[in-house]
Amino acid sequence: MKPLHARYPFLQSARDAVEAAAVDLGQVVATDEVVVERAVERVQWAITDGSVGEPHRRTRVELLSYPVARVLVSLVDTPVCTRKYAQAEAESARERFVAAFTADEEFSYGDSESLSMRALLSEFDLTSAVHETGEGYRIDVGTYLELAADQWGDEWRLVNRTLTDGQVPVTTEELHVLLKQAIRHRIDDGLPFDVPDAIADELDEEVEALHTTLSELDLTREIDTVVPDLFPPCMQHLLDAVQKGEHLEHHSRFALAAFLTSIGMTTDEIVELFQVNPGFGEEATRYQVDHIRGDTSPTEYSTPACATMQSYGDCQGKDDICEDEINESHPLNYYEHRLDETDDDEIEDWRDGGEEESEA
Repeated sequence: MKPLHARYPFLQSARDAVEAAAVDLGQVVATDEVVVERAVERVQWAITDGSVGEPHRRTRVELLSYPVARVLVSLVDTPVCTRKYAQAEAESARERFVAAFTADEEFSYGDSESLSMRALLSEFDLTSAVHETGEGYRIDVGTYLELAADQWGDEWRLVNRTLTDGQVPVTTEELHVLLKQAIRHRIDDGLPFDVPDAIADELDEEVEALHTTLSELDLTREIDTVVPDLFPPCMQHLLDAVQKGEHLEHHSRFALAAFLTSIGMTTDEIVELFQVNPGFGEEATRYQVDHIRGDTSPTEYSTPACATMQSYGDCQGKDDICEDEINESHPLNYYEHRLDETDDDEIEDWRDGGEEESEA
């Protein structure tokens, strides 16, 4: 096990090193608390900070924490955790190889081990698809489309690129981003996977702690998109009830208002939505929404988790995504999953439609 493997545990050579050492993962999770703690840290930081934390000073601990972290992600078994973990591992790798390439075009580990751009391209079978030029690189169009598919921004669209002889020009910085995507795809591949009961039982407490982190965290704090057709069934049910003018209990109104606040709706927009509801009072509704948002209270309230929705009878219309994809964890996980799975061109913000109608 070499420092190179600990810094880039997704490399095939890192996997080979673990196999060559005949590591028994079941024994590791049962007896090596330091490795498990570092693995939990990797996942916790991925969820809350978008990184994997500081590497452990011991090569063995750092390297073995990677497969244990993948086990933990598989046991948590929610799309948002899997996605955030893969993104965090890939981003950490990008930061390391960018710093390395910027310094010396290759990174020395003090033990004759190094990772060069050529080696990284070879790792992902990209050597024949990426061509260095005097001004940057050119990538075969098929490879470019595959790696750029998840990138946001018009600058990544093929129509905005100069396509010559089946190749797309990219800068060095853009190639680094695309390599990060290749890493993310590899890390994400196969997650989640089935974990033997003997290993799962050893990690019950750690998995429960990660579930708690997910349930308490506002995972959609960066989302500002309102697409009712993609709402979880429980929120669609409550929204339909509001729009039909049906009476809602306080806990139901709270759940819906908290959800709408979390996905970016303003107080004015939510107040307008509730106007058709019996017993509507603008002042009281505005106060409640501002209170949930944290504007008139010391606490910013989050959307109730699925377990809470069930206990109040607000869990309605449970579907396969609830049970199989988000493991009945949280309405926001459902919504984020639907947004992730829907093509950008098909996502139309409900508020934009309203503006177009009013202008017409």
